[in-house]
Amino acid sequence: MSTPLGYVALVLHAHLPFVRHPESDFVLEEEWLYEAITETYIPLLHVFEGLKRDGIDFKITMSMTPPLVSMLRDPLLQDRYDEHLAKLEELAQKEIDSNEHNGHIKYLAEYYVKEFAAIRKTWERHDRDLIKAFKGFLDSNNLEIITCGATHGYLPLMRMYPEAVWSQLRVACEHYEENFGRAPKGIWLPECAYYEGLDRMIADAGLRYFLTDGHGVMYARPRPRFGNYAPIFTESGVAVFGRDQESSQQVWSSMVGYPGAPEYREFYKDLGWDADYDYIKPYIMPNGQRKNIGIKYHKITSKTGGEKALYDPYWAKEKAADHAQNFMYNRQQQVGNLAGVMKRPPLIVSPYDAELFGHWWYEGPWFIDFFFRKSWHDQSTYSMTHLADYLRAQPTQQVCRPSQSSWGYKGFHEYWLNETNAWVYPHLHKGAERMIELARMEPEDELQWRALNQAARELLLAQSSDWAFIMRTGTMVPYAIRRTRSHLVRFHKLYEDLQARKVDSGWLEKVETMDNIFPSINYRTYRPL
Repeated sequence: MSTPLGYVALVLHAHLPFVRHPESDFVLEEEWLYEAITETYIPLLHVFEGLKRDGIDFKITMSMTPPLVSMLRDPLLQDRYDEHLAKLEELAQKEIDSNEHNGHIKYLAEYYVKEFAAIRKTWERHDRDLIKAFKGFLDSNNLEIITCGATHGYLPLMRMYPEAVWSQLRVACEHYEENFGRAPKGIWLPECAYYEGLDRMIADAGLRYFLTDGHGVMYARPRPRFGNYAPIFTESGVAVFGRDQESSQQVWSSMVGYPGAPEYREFYKDLGWDADYDYIKPYIMPNGQRKNIGIKYHKITSKTGGEKALYDPYWAKEKAADHAQNFMYNRQQQVGNLAGVMKRPPLIVSPYDAELFGHWWYEGPWFIDFFFRKSWHDQSTYSMTHLADYLRAQPTQQVCRPSQSSWGYKGFHEYWLNETNAWVYPHLHKGAERMIELARMEPEDELQWRALNQAARELLLAQSSDWAFIMRTGTMVPYAIRRTRSHLVRFHKLYEDLQARKVDSGWLEKVETMDNIFPSINYRTYRPL
């Protein structure tokens, strides 16, 4: 490729809250992970492997949060995913036999049998360790893996306790190093939420850059000369990348975004709800309640409702290729226009939730594959880059103070602090105060050491922004409330036991087994800065 006029950085945020219940044989929320493995993470690996095989030197940035990494490497969850996938394979085969005289449904069932077989082959080829698989692309410099807050805690609402913010950053960096064998260069701030002064802690944690929403850079002081089309440096030396609104809207928007095309697979029409009850009963919840299975036979057809036509992956893939072509064309126009105005190479940063690609938008991995291939073969206006490579090539940028921001509704903090979830924060603040107090303790024996570390884990898990988010969306609310309360109850029991110098060893062992994230955590990370 000749010297490009600019750069495009695709950034995927791969995150799920820590959901692991060894105390129960079945918890529906564990299936968030299993669905994402089948529909997003392994399909993305297939895309990366195909690009590599065909000699395309692709560049992409991807956050992998500590809860997600921990779950993907957990033997219990790996075993349960094996069982989950086996049931999918069994049902898909059964669907072929059940639809002998229904040609199109049989064709789709055969398609799913092949797809699940490919998923199984990849799962077993990597010895069930998808982190090791993604690390291979990190080592080849095709994939830049960045970290996130330790449990995706919403940092601006923790700022009155800097030790709590620091622990979210420090524990995340240590966990990343344990799993990837190197320190992370960048961080996806949870919910892209920034407050003034946070960059100093990010720098102290050894991180080189972070992402924020577009207005976090656009309203920086002084106003950045190049807006969101170049990173800025903070006064502490950390680079800040702002989200590009134009490219985001073309994928995200429910009104004009690509995923709403009528040819694409309909997410909300699933065999788990459509099939005869007695037939589907072995594959739904143990209590007999229906649930999404992951086998879907219909396409979107129309946004206005009505009957849904049958899906055809052939035509859906053709549409994904068309959309990738359009996305490439729009980036060419955008980069070409900006380069003429800026008199320097612009950077388009396009960040998305990874689970959009495959889980919510089934054809998303195909879109990414086509986009990389077309960008490599069919144009020379821009180069694909990941953020670390861009900073190495462009080490001089304007110094500004980013604005407080998030990528939530209205761009600030109200999605995580409103009438549905405000009750959480006094409890989290009390927990932070008590954890800072505990951090001053010196354990008298190994039992106290374990209890102090478990207290740190429980507080971190209670701080997950996912619980407040779920309370606001109104889906799975009882689970989010239960998780918040259970971690806080465990934390306060540990605090009181430690204060009394009387730790319940049997109970502690049980809690350590359930909430086993961050095995190397050191509670002293909460000591005053």
